[in-house]
Amino acid sequence: MFNDKILNSINDIIKNQEIYLVGGYLRNYFIKNKISKDRDLVCLKNAEITAKKIATKLNGTFIELDKENQIYRVVLDDKENYFDISNAVENNILKDAQRRDFTINSIFYNINKKEFFDPLNGINDIKNKIIKTYNLKNLDDDPLRYLRMYRFMSQTGFNIEKELENYTKINFKKVLACAKERINYEIIQIFEGEFLIETLLKMYENEALEIIFPFIKEIKRVPSNSHHHLDLVHHSIETVKNIRINNPILKIAALYHDIGKPSTWTIEPQGRHRFIGHDIKGSKLAKKELTELKFSNKQIAYICKMIKYHIYPASLINCGDDKKAYARFIRKLGDETPDIIELSRADRLSAKGIAVSKKMIDLSLNHLQNLLNYYNEVQTFVKNPKSLLNGNEIMKILNIKPSKKIGIIMEMLKEAQLTGEILTKKQAINFIKNIK
Repeated sequence: MFNDKILNSINDIIKNQEIYLVGGYLRNYFIKNKISKDRDLVCLKNAEITAKKIATKLNGTFIELDKENQIYRVVLDDKENYFDISNAVENNILKDAQRRDFTINSIFYNINKKEFFDPLNGINDIKNKIIKTYNLKNLDDDPLRYLRMYRFMSQTGFNIEKELENYTKINFKKVLACAKERINYEIIQIFEGEFLIETLLKMYENEALEIIFPFIKEIKRVPSNSHHHLDLVHHSIETVKNIRINNPILKIAALYHDIGKPSTWTIEPQGRHRFIGHDIKGSKLAKKELTELKFSNKQIAYICKMIKYHIYPASLINCGDDKKAYARFIRKLGDETPDIIELSRADRLSAKGIAVSKKMIDLSLNHLQNLLNYYNEVQTFVKNPKSLLNGNEIMKILNIKPSKKIGIIMEMLKEAQLTGEILTKKQAINFIKNIK
């Protein structure tokens, strides 16, 4: 922290002022000995003037976040590092500390005096790995803090003080009054956390998960069955747990992957639970909820694609090592092929009902690995497909006029190249001549 070049570069601006470093920068320093890219500064006066001077010195962009409460931001050229500069509450550093969300964010460092000010024992709470607040009413100053509490749990693995947890449970619905964009930011932060699973389980226990994700109310109606040892909520969380790729959007897709099951749920006379078409139905249901939560169009398309095709890889097991079936799958999924295979693998590992043997699971996992291996072999061609014949050549060879048939033939040719059936131009010519 003392060697932070960006922080040290503003020493001449803040000298002779009572300015404190506070918030996430110090929290992360004490938890992980890690320097953050966001630096919160609290001044006893002149926050606006100080922010403008920092912007000029560092060639940054000055942004007025809240004129009334005197909160300003300076974004540096790299668009990653930034300062948030504000005046202390009532120009009193102790009152400022007492109004902050959690004690772990109420540690101050006087930059000029080079000394810490920790009136609420935040450093001690970090050592004890606990999230608590000085005043429960502080959370109502910004109801998003009820959700942010879970973000800190996901990022740190800290326990939540029981009184705070109970108060949050009673008041959590207040989060819904916040801008959906802000809620979306916290959701993604939660899903990036190292302690995500513990946090999701705690949120479910406290009924917070179904407030943020309304579909949870529906899927919790579906119990365990012969093919699933867990009820549908815990199966979904277990699927998130089994995702190995560090991708928060894929993990969100894993939580949503069975959203279509309640509306497609039937029980056969012999007692087997069926969910025919839940993949297609689920992709449509998820789109509406994700849109309301302000996910981007790109993120929504990705998650819905994961839901729609999450059982596709497993369905190919009946094809053995049929390269044509593999090729069709890869053509349809494209760059998302590894992610959909990973989701299918996580789903398989999360369903171990009494009707599912270890042999069945091992067979599925081996099949998925073979499918992934095949994708890795052909991915260069998939990303940069170079057809051995173009449309004009096909028309000339077959003596046909422009039509939809040309596109169909080129797709068939591409699939044959993917499977290794065709490797040369001569083979390609013979192939199209034999298409019926």
